[in-house]
Amino acid sequence: MTKNFRDSLNAKLQDPEFRAEWDALEPEFQIIKAMLDGRAAKGLTQKELSEITGIAQSDISKLENGNANPSLRTLERLAEGLGMRIKLEFVPV
Repeated sequence: MTKNFRDSLNAKLQDPEFRAEWDALEPEFQIIKAMLDGRAAKGLTQKELSEITGIAQSDISKLENGNANPSLRTLERLAEGLGMRIKLEFVPV
């Protein structure tokens, strides 16, 4: 029987080592989700967001696919282009 992605992920998350790595990526996942949700809410393509922000469409694609580490300034430009602002906070572990 073929498992779907969610079932496979849930099984792997039972491994403490895998879980620690997964949890470490949470901030990156949140940024990606915010970008995707923001573009969808505005009805923008990557190309349109690129034109608004001056950030290359290929760089936006890399960010959305988790293949780049943006600077805070880049994130601010993206947020502004989406009619948003960045909220950064430090929280206890």
